[in-house]
Amino acid sequence: MDFNEELTWRGMIHTVMPGTEEQLKKEMTTAYLGIDPTADSLHIGHLVGVMMLKHFQRAGHKPIALVGGATGMIGDPSMKSQERKLLDEETLRHNQEAIKKQLAKFLDFDSDAPNAAELVNNYDWMKNFSFLDFIRDVGKHITVNYMMAKDSVKKRLSGESQQGMSFTEFSYQLVQGYDFLTLYKDKNCRLQLGGSDQWGNITTGTELIRRTVGGEAYALTCPLITKADGGKFGKTESGNVWLDPRYTSPYKFYQFWLNVSDADAEKYIKIFTELSREEIQSLVEEQEKDPGLRPLQKRLAKEITTMVHSAEEYEAAVEASQILFSNKASETLRKIDEATLLAVFEGVPTFEVEKTDIEAGVKIADLLVEKAAVFPSKGELRKLAQQGGVSINKEKIADVYADASVDMLLNDKYILVQKGKKNYFLLIAK
Repeated sequence: MDFNEELTWRGMIHTVMPGTEEQLKKEMTTAYLGIDPTADSLHIGHLVGVMMLKHFQRAGHKPIALVGGATGMIGDPSMKSQERKLLDEETLRHNQEAIKKQLAKFLDFDSDAPNAAELVNNYDWMKNFSFLDFIRDVGKHITVNYMMAKDSVKKRLSGESQQGMSFTEFSYQLVQGYDFLTLYKDKNCRLQLGGSDQWGNITTGTELIRRTVGGEAYALTCPLITKADGGKFGKTESGNVWLDPRYTSPYKFYQFWLNVSDADAEKYIKIFTELSREEIQSLVEEQEKDPGLRPLQKRLAKEITTMVHSAEEYEAAVEASQILFSNKASETLRKIDEATLLAVFEGVPTFEVEKTDIEAGVKIADLLVEKAAVFPSKGELRKLAQQGGVSINKEKIADVYADASVDMLLNDKYILVQKGKKNYFLLIAK
């Protein structure tokens, strides 16, 4: 597999430094990509870079994931309008371990193959570097004029930001450049990968390598991913879409991909899966014939949910997605965990009820009219139930004067009430 060719048809190349392609064709090459460890989980904004590393390893080259423990303490000014908060070493180490576990789902770290992936942390070589040594050994090689010419610096100094730019942030590109120099010397790393907003920082590294050791190093960046409507990729109303199920449930993760637009699905399936050109083309043709079936979104959601979580979590997410539309979903409701249940019914009206009332066998009519105002009157409840329009946990209720029981409680605390075809209510027993 030719790495450059593969990324080109997938729409994953923005800028390539001259000589990069020749270097990759010549020999197995080591490349690194930096990951900011400001959280103990990656989010889907990181996935483009991670997929670049994955394709790089598939092409027979050696990937290095660099967790920016030192640079995370400073904060990259690229395309940011404000300085970010700094993290302590204990937090950074915790975040690094969590990130490595997630990366292991994409990269082979453990085999004895010559191109097995490695994880490094720039804090390890920066922590004992004194300020005086740094400005003498690194700073003297790069001029202020060179640094000022970078877009990331110019934007912050041109008045687009009210904040100005601290010396700490200004020095960021030197620290990142030194990372590249260190990996070049210690691990024969010849290429740095990153997003297009990193071009300035990456080329500072290639320049530093050239000026200090006379070496040749290269750069390749991917475009920043956007949505077809111009909105920011990976952001939802509730914030980032995380890879860690503690922050974004597998169900919500799956739903994010399932609900992207047709134009975005065609773009994302190339970037975020390993599917071949032929498979993707065939899915695109299917989609054109019958867009309502949404084969692109379904396959994208399947591939990426399975890769990030597991085949079992993917199956569970599909099952949970069908709860709203299936009349035979009572079994699924009893199986799904609390996080998924709450994600599926996010936004539906909720009522708190006493668990002791349910344990005592309160009548369903009293529960749904007096204890929780799902219905305005027992007469209306009875009438709708006779027409088959009332369900509890997706099972139709014929006798509204039957006793409620603890068996009705999902995850030992929820009861799902359906009124008519589309109105759902969640009772929370406390």
